[in-house]
Amino acid sequence: MADFYLAPEMAVAELAAVGDAAGLLAWAERVAETASPAEVYRSKEGRVTLRFAFQGRSFFLKLHRGIGWREICKNLLQLRLPVVSASNEYRAVGALQRLGVDTLTVSAYARQGLNPAARHSVLVTEDLVGTVSLEDFCGDWAHSPPPPRVRLRLLRKLADSARRMHGAGINHRDFYLCHFHLDPATLADARLRCYLIDLHRAQWRRHTPPRWRIKDLAGLYFSAMDCGLRRRDLWRFMHYYSDGGLARALGPDRELWQQVARQALQLYRKTHGDRAPAGWVPGLSRG
Repeated sequence: MADFYLAPEMAVAELAAVGDAAGLLAWAERVAETASPAEVYRSKEGRVTLRFAFQGRSFFLKLHRGIGWREICKNLLQLRLPVVSASNEYRAVGALQRLGVDTLTVSAYARQGLNPAARHSVLVTEDLVGTVSLEDFCGDWAHSPPPPRVRLRLLRKLADSARRMHGAGINHRDFYLCHFHLDPATLADARLRCYLIDLHRAQWRRHTPPRWRIKDLAGLYFSAMDCGLRRRDLWRFMHYYSDGGLARALGPDRELWQQVARQALQLYRKTHGDRAPAGWVPGLSRG
């Protein structure tokens, strides 16, 4: 079995003659072999992630070489779905684009092989040049709060992205501030751009189960706890996320949001010990 995609702008120079998955994978191996160590972001468990230049532009390459049956079995015994190829992220990016969620732009993709333990695949995406992770952008908010308009626009943007994603049956599984990349140049534009990345562990079903919705939302809340959040910030997020607004969030969905708060605090204490979060709001409901 083989899947193959090459964006028209990539079909130049040494890629002009590439017309199948095998050819693209061979090219990706050459890129990985010649990459500078400083440009390699990850290299373990059969997966390499690196940045490279092509035709004067910057791209990211994720090359999967197969994780082996031992790693697959270990993941399954831990009740974790193993990531065996780039196809998961490729499909997730396409799904989010169709939903109108800002995400990566795929420039090339290939997958080859039936054996999930030895399947080879590659995903090439455009580098999000000029963007900054929200983890960095919001890192000093507790001490230097942004203008209220900026805070409100970002809350609304994140809630909208989460609502669209979960409403379509997709959950991220690594839904943290660091996986949203903001284009600061768009903060004053009619359309704010904030890109959701790292989708290799995403899952999709007809409906997102409550446990996975809670896990995603708790991860996002946990990662924002030291950003000087206030109760009204959380209410605004809940209002924009919930189809019925805040009335539904604090009514029929109240237990869901309480579970989000509990899981977020557990994550925080697991990561930071017993230190109280600077932005912890004890409970997400009124009163």
